[in-house]
Amino acid sequence: MGMAGILYIVPTPVGNLEDMTFRAVQTLKDADLILAEDTRTSSVLLHKYDIHGKLQSHHKFNEHQTVELIKDKILSGLNVALISDAGTPGISDPGFLLVRTCASEGIEVQTLPGATACIPAIVSSGLPCDRFCFEGFLPVKKGRQTLLKELAFEPRTMVFYESPYRLVKTLDQFAEYFGPNRLCSVSREISKVHEEHRRGTLADVAAWFREHEPKGEIVIVVAGCVRDKKQLKDNILEE
Repeated sequence: MGMAGILYIVPTPVGNLEDMTFRAVQTLKDADLILAEDTRTSSVLLHKYDIHGKLQSHHKFNEHQTVELIKDKILSGLNVALISDAGTPGISDPGFLLVRTCASEGIEVQTLPGATACIPAIVSSGLPCDRFCFEGFLPVKKGRQTLLKELAFEPRTMVFYESPYRLVKTLDQFAEYFGPNRLCSVSREISKVHEEHRRGTLADVAAWFREHEPKGEIVIVVAGCVRDKKQLKDNILEE
């Protein structure tokens, strides 16, 4: 058996297609196989950068079936690149399963640094970003309330992904569990033409989006729980 190939995890733009790195473009050009969450979405990006790789579908509905096949291809010497529709695969996207399978097989996994929605949202929020916890998408039903009760006492800045259709409902729930005066920032359409960061208390931001229907990808950044008076003064916020 010859040398095994490498699995490359390649971030793709969350908005502006110019956010590809030189290395990401070259990696995709050199790959023997490109796995994409949605081949139609990825075709636009690959066409822009003149990448004519072999494209195969790899999403959360088929990853359990395809993971072993892909692992065998890499072991046989193929270099495989994984991309998702936007951002870094594995973060609220398919990819974790493939990385875990390859890592346990001793296959080299190289994750390229690049676009993600959560970091720009945290930095733009104006909330403390030296320490934060990433919660991704909240469970829709089971376990949601239990988690919100726990997070009410989380001292670090919290980051959530949400769909525009559920945004107002989620902000209302945050206000209920964390208090309506807790500070937050809602970022949408990051790196796109209509990028927007709406900052204020949970109650105010929820009221704004009740009047202005949100569109696009959403990141919610919420201030952590204030534990002492000094912090309270720093945050100028009443719990």
